[in-house]
Amino acid sequence: MKGVIGITMGDPAGIGPEIILKALNTDSLSGTNCVVFGSVEILKSIIDKKLASPQELKIITSISDAIFAPGIVNVIDVPLEDMEHFEIGKVQAQAGDLAYRCIKQATELALKGEINAIATAPLNKEALHLGGHHYPGHTELLAKLTDTKDYAMVLYTDTLRVIHVTTHIALLKFLQTLNKTRVNTVIDIADKFMRKAGFANPRIAVAGVNPHAGENGLFGHEELEILNPSIAEMREQGVDVYGPCPPDTVFLQASQGQYDIVVAMYHDQGHIPLKLMGFYDGVNITAGLPFFRTSADHGTAFDIAWTGKANPESMVKSVELAVKLSTI
Repeated sequence: MKGVIGITMGDPAGIGPEIILKALNTDSLSGTNCVVFGSVEILKSIIDKKLASPQELKIITSISDAIFAPGIVNVIDVPLEDMEHFEIGKVQAQAGDLAYRCIKQATELALKGEINAIATAPLNKEALHLGGHHYPGHTELLAKLTDTKDYAMVLYTDTLRVIHVTTHIALLKFLQTLNKTRVNTVIDIADKFMRKAGFANPRIAVAGVNPHAGENGLFGHEELEILNPSIAEMREQGVDVYGPCPPDTVFLQASQGQYDIVVAMYHDQGHIPLKLMGFYDGVNITAGLPFFRTSADHGTAFDIAWTGKANPESMVKSVELAVKLSTI
């Protein structure tokens, strides 16, 4: 079955269940080939509390059982351990464990080819750890479950796309461990990912580490010692890559069409410009996996969980992009 998207619930104590149901009730996604991995009891509670429009929850045990039609939400039930002691908007072990089990089940079916992409609702890293699953986040968890060694986080909008050399590590550790091999790997992942996403000859910009990309060693030597050799080597391999580019202008240039994707050196260098320019329509992608994985580009928002206030736009964009990528 082509173009089936698995949607994982994420942390049930957050806004994930609400934004999933809201997203699947939008005009662009109603009736599309989507299967939710999550607690039916949680989803039913969201509907009963009128936090999302009424929809029929169809419990299935295999993808072949799904009925893709407007008003129907196909669900592979991943039960919560103890609904009686479940707390909305709170960090708790059972919520982290459920988020993990949803990802694990969806990944197993994606590796079998039964679903073509996964769109993930946000999880809480502390809850994940409390549940006994010690991963920094979705990216590293999916890499482990798929035995993927070379991967990178991509933030994606229609006008700006950013891939990261490092993500969830301290800035000091980033500087201590930055090396040409990793930069080469991420440039290569960016090139292959963009080609899979429909870009025939992607133009890749590499952001510098230091202000003004180091000013030829005046503000640092990472550009001279690591980035310049990496970019030269990847150009020799036929990749259309540019830089090192001053970090304070390259993201604007990319958003205006000069580049198709920017290689950011560390988490906030890439996240800040993208979230400023596209907070609600940004999609988080794990590039390098054997299947496409997209995610809403925000957290669990415990402060507004189960209030009906959650904006589903990023989740909608995430599922829409998963549909698009899985059918290219």
